[in-house]
Amino acid sequence: MKGKILVTGGTGYIGSHTTVELQNSGYEVVIIDNLSNSNENVLDGIVRITGKKPVFYQMDCNDKNALERVLSEHLDIQGIIHFAASKAVGESVQQPLKYYRNNIVSLINLLELTTVYHIRAFVFSSSCTVYGQPDILPVTENAPIKPAMSPYGNTKQINEEIIRDTIYAGAPFSSIVLRYFNPIGAHPTAEIGELPIGIPQNLTPFLTQTAAGIREELSVFGDDYDTPDGSCIRDYINVVDLAKAHVIAIDRILNRETAANLEIFNLGTGRGVSVLELINTFEQATGVKAPYKIVNRREGDIEKVWADPTRANKILGWRAVETLEDTLRSAWKWQQKLSSDK
Repeated sequence: MKGKILVTGGTGYIGSHTTVELQNSGYEVVIIDNLSNSNENVLDGIVRITGKKPVFYQMDCNDKNALERVLSEHLDIQGIIHFAASKAVGESVQQPLKYYRNNIVSLINLLELTTVYHIRAFVFSSSCTVYGQPDILPVTENAPIKPAMSPYGNTKQINEEIIRDTIYAGAPFSSIVLRYFNPIGAHPTAEIGELPIGIPQNLTPFLTQTAAGIREELSVFGDDYDTPDGSCIRDYINVVDLAKAHVIAIDRILNRETAANLEIFNLGTGRGVSVLELINTFEQATGVKAPYKIVNRREGDIEKVWADPTRANKILGWRAVETLEDTLRSAWKWQQKLSSDK
């Protein structure tokens, strides 16, 4: 075994896929999740893929005493990957205090305990929302951090600042901040995937649910943006590709492959795809229609953003390899499994 890693939010969408990649690469995983936006059955999917069940605690990262109990029971934890957070842009505009409490207090608790328990590596799940609407596309890690367009985006900016200030103050651990673009798709086995509770906040599960007949039609928020077809443009990255970057980041710190105490990387494909283009690609890749309607713009949405992933490609040796068509097919395969399991 390589060592033991704590994954917060590990039964969530990205957390579960990262747990699979960590276990497949030889790490032992301890998961903390409050199951507010996930399901404990995800653990069974992880077992079916990897043959190993991660240690699981149902608890909230805002409960510092509970966090400390977990760390005191696993004194050999070498790294933390912190996913646990509220993450819906639209909801954050409506419920800002929920987002500031959940996303910031949890990080402070973890950073304080990282020092106490001599944990060497801290990998943080950040977001391209920290860039706001960039002046230059594709966006690099050196782009200015613009005022956030949503409380969710603001919590990611604040959390990055907290990590930076903690590191610069001499904290005895190293951190890698990974700025995601838009994760989509599912594990190719269809054993795990995106599992929204209630009405999906993200585009792809709403798209697949519409294609499956669960939703009447998909809402496209705006067709009057300054883009070729008027809909927003994003950089859609396969969730398994994304998960693999976290293993590389943990390896990099624990193997002392860098002298830097803080590094930041964009994780994206480098290609911008509009919402309407994504819907058309899904229909072509699966042969299934997904009815949609154009509605008003959604508060907090950025017009267009896609990554320049060159830094991650060169320094981490990581790159997105899955095609958009295969990624959308994996999302549809996952949706079909969910529908058949009911």
